[in-house]
Amino acid sequence: MMRQRPRRWVEGDAVLSSSAAPKAATLAILPLALAETLAWSAYYYSFPAFLPAWEADLGWGRAQIAGAFTACLILTGLLAPYAGRLIDRGYARLAFLGAVIAGALLLVALSFVQTLWQFWAVWLALGLVNAACLYEACFAIITVVTGARAKQFITVVTLVAGFAGTISFPSAFALSEALGWRDACRVFAGVMICVALPLAGLGFRWLEGHREDPADAPVATGQEGRTALQNPVFWYIAIGFSTIGIVHGMTISHIRPILDDREVAVGLAVLVASLFGPMQVLGRLIMIAIGDRLSTMGLTLVLFLGIAVGLTVLFAARLEPMLVLVFVVPYGAAYGIASIVRPVITAEYLGRAGFGMIAGMLAMPYMLGFAIGPTLAALIWGVAGYDVVIVLATLLVLCGCGLILLARRAARRGTP
Repeated sequence: MMRQRPRRWVEGDAVLSSSAAPKAATLAILPLALAETLAWSAYYYSFPAFLPAWEADLGWGRAQIAGAFTACLILTGLLAPYAGRLIDRGYARLAFLGAVIAGALLLVALSFVQTLWQFWAVWLALGLVNAACLYEACFAIITVVTGARAKQFITVVTLVAGFAGTISFPSAFALSEALGWRDACRVFAGVMICVALPLAGLGFRWLEGHREDPADAPVATGQEGRTALQNPVFWYIAIGFSTIGIVHGMTISHIRPILDDREVAVGLAVLVASLFGPMQVLGRLIMIAIGDRLSTMGLTLVLFLGIAVGLTVLFAARLEPMLVLVFVVPYGAAYGIASIVRPVITAEYLGRAGFGMIAGMLAMPYMLGFAIGPTLAALIWGVAGYDVVIVLATLLVLCGCGLILLARRAARRGTP
């Protein structure tokens, strides 16, 4: 019997064996993953991290301050397709690095705000920045460059960036206590320019070594966005994943009052809230361990059903408060793989031609859902209480799961 030769990948001019390829991919994406982690820490998690300091120092109401962040998220979602179009047209490096620089300058501007309108203006501008440098843009860049092998690169990025909140919260607190929040914002800006920017530049250079063979790359016609809008698969995926955005916005923003409603002790409530990030990382590690033994659709079903199971346990925690420790495991782990699964299933079902534009279009309803989730939960709670919030959230995510199954059915039938 002839000895089977190991599978090989051609990476630019280098040829890698199957055992070496994953290691090389991890090393190649690591600088960009670190830059993405710092971008999340500075341009996203800095808002909840500095919120107590702003309330204490600026004298504005929490709703007035939080409204700026909601507007930032909405603008990020609305602008995501345009950032994706820039990526498709070959301006990925310019868009991403430019966003990192602009974001740092805006953090400096934030440190000088004196009025509410100035605060809102900075965060609206950061909404534009985030559209070009957070997950949606980063994953679009990776997919456009690496093609069918994007999943392994995206997984590494999300695994590393899962610690963004872990970096942002304690550093913001420590710097605010030592220097004041204004100087803390300037330190964040300095880190982005002196650390994140060089890492991102190096990351782009290393990622180019894993560029897909041009012969295998899809040919874009410029009409992919319009074609996608005419495809039912696009709408099934868009609405299906937007339910995850709505549900997570409802849950994460109200987790403390929900736990209080279930008479969970303060210490336990803080522990549960702090476990969301680690559980997301756990979910990504489990996905890496599973490898190729579970299809993308299988992972997608695990995502939706895991969140539904977690919410069901949270509902039952009214009877036994300690169940909240069980709730956070399936919920957090399932949500942790959402950012990986969404771009991968989009590429599989809608193709990679014009991927940046299509991914940005799909990000819009997801981000809008996440932005309206907190307000929606507050309205439902005001009328019927948190039990109804949890039940409706569970039903919503199950409906989203059904829509993803419809997307698979329509894709198999070759629906135009």
